[in-house]
Amino acid sequence: MFELFRQRRVGRSWLVAAPNRWDWALLPLVLAVLAALAFGAAQMDQPFIAGAATPISLSPIYLPYYLLRTILRMFMALACSLLFCFAYAAIAAKYRAAEKLMIPLLDILQSVPILGFQAITIAPFIALFPGSSLGVECAAVFAIFTSQAWNMTFSLYESMRTVPEELNEAARVFRLSGWQRFWRLELPFATPGLLWNMMMSMSGGWFFLVAAEAISVAGQDIKLPGIGAYIAVAIAAESGRAIAWAIGAMLIGIMLYDQLFFRPLLAWADKFRFEETQGETAQQSWLLDWGRRSSWVRASTERFWAMLRAALGWFSLGPASAAAPRLAALGPLLARAWEVFLVLAALAAGWRLAVFIHVEVGWREVVQVAGLGLLTLLRVVLLIGLASLVWVPVAVWVGLRPRYSRRAQAWVQFLAAFPVNLIFPLAVYVLLAFKLNANVWLSPLMIFGTQWYIVFNVAAGASAIPNDLRLAADSLGLRGWLRWKRVYLPAVFPSYVTGAITASGGSWNASIVAEYVSWGKTTLVADGLGSYIKQMTDAGDFHRIALGIGMMCVFVMVLNRYFWRRLYILAENRVR
Repeated sequence: MFELFRQRRVGRSWLVAAPNRWDWALLPLVLAVLAALAFGAAQMDQPFIAGAATPISLSPIYLPYYLLRTILRMFMALACSLLFCFAYAAIAAKYRAAEKLMIPLLDILQSVPILGFQAITIAPFIALFPGSSLGVECAAVFAIFTSQAWNMTFSLYESMRTVPEELNEAARVFRLSGWQRFWRLELPFATPGLLWNMMMSMSGGWFFLVAAEAISVAGQDIKLPGIGAYIAVAIAAESGRAIAWAIGAMLIGIMLYDQLFFRPLLAWADKFRFEETQGETAQQSWLLDWGRRSSWVRASTERFWAMLRAALGWFSLGPASAAAPRLAALGPLLARAWEVFLVLAALAAGWRLAVFIHVEVGWREVVQVAGLGLLTLLRVVLLIGLASLVWVPVAVWVGLRPRYSRRAQAWVQFLAAFPVNLIFPLAVYVLLAFKLNANVWLSPLMIFGTQWYIVFNVAAGASAIPNDLRLAADSLGLRGWLRWKRVYLPAVFPSYVTGAITASGGSWNASIVAEYVSWGKTTLVADGLGSYIKQMTDAGDFHRIALGIGMMCVFVMVLNRYFWRRLYILAENRVR
């Protein structure tokens, strides 16, 4: 577990081998990827005039270009999400005082819908790059970031809090500093689950892509070249053929980055599984096999890992400071002062909220919006429960069998990425044809994309079950429900809690597109908080947008605090 970085040196000179056939096989692929990235990045800086229409063609010939622009935005957002989760989760997991503020704040952030972030950030980003489309591009990347970062952060935080005690003891014996402990122990232990959540984050970006690339705020209609804008135009034109082309382009894009990015990472990260015996068939990747056989790639990666290994010594554990005892004595006092500050800040925020409600929207509106929130809450709770009953057994079965996991991986990513907007034609037709109640039958659209958070996290937890634990269960003769009760369910429980929290937050966000369905000139509306926020956003009523978003944050925070948080504590103390 600790031996992460290896290097190969002769004296002080690196071994640089002559290129072999694998180098020449990889060279065209590397050049093609670099050329595509350079072309896509160059297209981001184009002249932009606020209010000017951006033409989006429904001709399939433009789909490769739109797909490139979309995937580039999504990977930029993924890189920002990864840096964010490294810093945020590490601080929240290591410092209890910071955790009291940061975890509730993370609950708020994941509950704020993408339309809420757009309404706040689109104008500042445009002002930051006047006359250039870079501002709108940054707004789109930030919007995608808000659909990716939170579940990755929850995953890393949960993993860091549930590191096995024997590994913590080993870290103390080796006197690892906080910097070294993160890179040598905590991040490697969290890597398998984090990678599965990165895949889910990419799929989550697809799910909200229409809102990110077809920006509609306060009468402003801005469309960026991409698959999301293409889908928005196809829905407005009621073009089933264009929808079919968009689905095909999405499938191709997901298969490409699965083979070229996620599959190699999963195969490489298989070394970080915490077990003492050889498991079943590991993840495999043809690209990783080629890279390991390539002289140039092997030399480059060895140099990179050696440089990173040297960097781990920058923040080594030094001699104890003379002021350390005094600082330790001040610890309880500083903790109490921090708690008092948080209480005062919460009271000030509550007072400011009361003034805003009294002056801007009125208390009757608040009661009405709270009632709409209860309707959405009922849908979220029922759908998360049903999704858990269906998908937890399936995800455990897939996670325990890497052979099937490899086959299902790309298809699960595709299903998780499938934007709910593409189901609007079918939903509108079925509800109108059979005269169904929109308040009931639009609800499943909320869970269509977010149920996969549970699948990905539980599958990651099941794949990380040590093989020696499974062999011990075989030796003890555990079968059927007893095996699930004693081994599988406790082992995947922390991962399930992470997936259920993010699925719950995602369902609240998905309510905005699930409770307000449009296909051409036909619109179906279900009573709920999501449809309220959507209607206020279209009307440009920022006060009521703030009210709807604030109410959604309150519901999510209460649910997380009094239900999901207790399950987190149970996962840490009972099934660690």
